[in-house]
Amino acid sequence: QVQLVESGGGLVQAGGSLRLSCAASVSIFSAVVKGWYRQAPGKQRELVATITRGGTTDYAESVKGRFTISRDNAKNTLYLQMNALKPEDTAVYTCNAESTRSPVSTYWGQGTQVTVSS
Repeated sequence: QVQLVESGGGLVQAGGSLRLSCAASVSIFSAVVKGWYRQAPGKQRELVATITRGGTTDYAESVKGRFTISRDNAKNTLYLQMNALKPEDTAVYTCNAESTRSPVSTYWGQGTQVTVSS
């Protein structure tokens, strides 16, 4: 089974930066890390950013211009560079991965807490 481990979260003041990492336990031949999600208290989980196999990225409108998603294929590790953080960014951030063979399975990490103070 694929395991995903997120790291890099923490407490930061508004305007600060954090870089999150999501490391997969398998190579990209088995599963590919592809997206970041977040869930704030009392809110539903929302998509933050995704990156396709070809490298095309997509972002939630609320983070455009501030967050950058990237992937290291050799390490099968996903990153999320977060700049100009706002209190509204406070949430548990999780990553996901999909298996490369049928039947397709989706895997989720346990998340890393990001807290942005006013």
